[in-house]
Amino acid sequence: MSYADSLVPKKEPEVPPTVAARKNPSPKIVYDEHNHERYPVGDPSKRAFAYFVLTGGRFVYASLLRLLVLKFILSMSASKDVLALASLEVDLASIEPGTTVTVKWRGKPVFIRCRTEDDVKLANSVEVGSLRDPQQDSERVKNPEWLVVVGVCTHLGCIPLPNAGDFGGWFCPCHGSHYDISGRIRKGPAPYNLEVPTYSFLDENKLLIG
Repeated sequence: MSYADSLVPKKEPEVPPTVAARKNPSPKIVYDEHNHERYPVGDPSKRAFAYFVLTGGRFVYASLLRLLVLKFILSMSASKDVLALASLEVDLASIEPGTTVTVKWRGKPVFIRCRTEDDVKLANSVEVGSLRDPQQDSERVKNPEWLVVVGVCTHLGCIPLPNAGDFGGWFCPCHGSHYDISGRIRKGPAPYNLEVPTYSFLDENKLLIG
């Protein structure tokens, strides 16, 4: 080290103000130890506040979850328009014996046939054991005079023609399925009978489908 360098005063390393204040306390500054008090972990005086914060947070989360669940359930509820389409009232007074009318229910055709006494006898004369989809006629009707079935072929969903086929019921022109006067499959590729929808009689001349 040269003589000139020894004459230059050495710079002391910079010390953070907080450290310097502690090393050189000043009577002009009043240190309030209360403001610097630290509570140990799990101190009883702070436990109630911690429980309050945790409980409040859980309550908020539970309320939000309940609101989301309610909104989801309400969004799945059917609207008034959908409920109106879920059922269909049909006037039977204008349907002549031996004829079939087609109505639309839930986007599907429904066949309503007013059967004669001969139709009922013919339906009951069939040997059930010989059927591909065995069903008694009495299992498919609530009133022997009226047959109500969904007009969709159980093979590939075509619409059968009424009063046609080899058994006097319905004939599907798409692939040649024949249904009898009870809507039961008798011939052709269809595996099942025509579906019977949910229905009830409101009175002698009123039918409610759905």
